Amino acid sequence: MSFRMQIFFAYFGAKLEAMNIPAELKYTKDHEWIRVEGDTVTIGITDFAQGELGDIVFVEIETEGDTLSKHDVFGTVEAVKTVSDLFMPVSGEISEFNSSLETNPEQVNSDPYGGGWMIKVTLSDPSDLDDLMSAEDYQQLVGA
Repeated sequence: MSFRMQIFFAYFGAKLEAMNIPAELKYTKDHEWIRVEGDTVTIGITDFAQGELGDIVFVEIETEGDTLSKHDVFGTVEAVKTVSDLFMPVSGEISEFNSSLETNPEQVNSDPYGGGWMIKVTLSDPSDLDDLMSAEDYQQLVGA
């Protein structure tokens, strides 16, 4: 890697991390993040989204075991003042729900990219990943 590229990654990598938009994740315009691990992806809402929603008081996901298409609603998240739908960024079977969110939904606020993850999905069409945004693209979307 050239020195210029090292400087670029050092600057933008640190900048993205400071804004809590992890560079290794993929993103959607609906403010979901996606961590790819083989043919399984983990999905949650971004730090930006949880900040806009405010205090999360309830997460409802009753689609575990279901196979859903890209853009289908897979659940809802309820904050003090609003309820928002959660949209599938990829097509596949919901293999796991983060059941700790049933009793501790505030994890979405305190640790959106860790303990606040929502579902794991077995991909049915890996090409769906091609339509997702990079951290840099998501940063531009939210004006960060």
